[in-house]
Amino acid sequence: MASIEDLFKVVKSRFMDDNQHTPATKDVEIPRDLLFKCPRCGGVFYNEEFVNALKVCPKCNYHARLTWQERLSLTADDGSFIELDAGMKSLNPIGFPRYEDKVEKCAEQCDTNEAIVTGECTIRGYRTVIGIMDSHFMMASMGSVVGEKITRAFEYATEKGLPVVMFTSSGGARMQEGIISLMQMAKTSGAVKRHNDAGGLYITVMTDPTTGGVTASFASLGDIIIAEPKVLIGFAGRRVIQDTIRQRLPDDFQSAEFQLDCGFVDTIVERGMMRKALSGILKLHGFPKETIAR
Repeated sequence: MASIEDLFKVVKSRFMDDNQHTPATKDVEIPRDLLFKCPRCGGVFYNEEFVNALKVCPKCNYHARLTWQERLSLTADDGSFIELDAGMKSLNPIGFPRYEDKVEKCAEQCDTNEAIVTGECTIRGYRTVIGIMDSHFMMASMGSVVGEKITRAFEYATEKGLPVVMFTSSGGARMQEGIISLMQMAKTSGAVKRHNDAGGLYITVMTDPTTGGVTASFASLGDIIIAEPKVLIGFAGRRVIQDTIRQRLPDDFQSAEFQLDCGFVDTIVERGMMRKALSGILKLHGFPKETIAR
């Protein structure tokens, strides 16, 4: 039986001109989103099948990256989300060329002003503050606004006596803001500490990828650290670390499973079970079920 990869090659060949070997697009348009190729195992699947599986690879169980809207839909109760600090926008503190244009373009594509969306919601009836980083926005790099929104979310949770659930996904600090971006590591960590001192619960959910300064600050400070299967978690890249310590690293180095074995991650939860797992933790810690009064 022919595989989907073979079928794709056959279909593609039918759209090629036999003489010139160029796409014959005069009468037929090739669907752009017909197939999905897994970046981990290389498997090819129908995109509809992939989306229906919550963007989880049916072959290797790789949990692909979601938009903040998709993540919110899978996590929060319908109609319960109230966004915080939605109007905050990045400036250009070091005068990086065309930085404003790039931020504006990402804002249009992602339908949000920055790489993180924060707010208050309920998860199966349990009231919480939620933060969702979107890797489609400049790889969810942490600049001044991202750091400020995270800090304000924790301060809001501390004031209201609410738990925090933070979905992390980032390439680290935002180089276009220079030293300002690095300052966000200390600022966000301080906000987490104040929330912890007040007795607040903080749950980190690490998604693909969680790296750099985000891992080195608030992402690693959760009271409970959850990860999705097969995701990349680390600080520096493999080649940088190997060149520094002059040792070969394990093949699964910086995977969620490796971090679990080493004790850095508390548990790995499938995407389809995440909402249930989060509500179970909130229930275990004695938070009451309630709804947000609008």
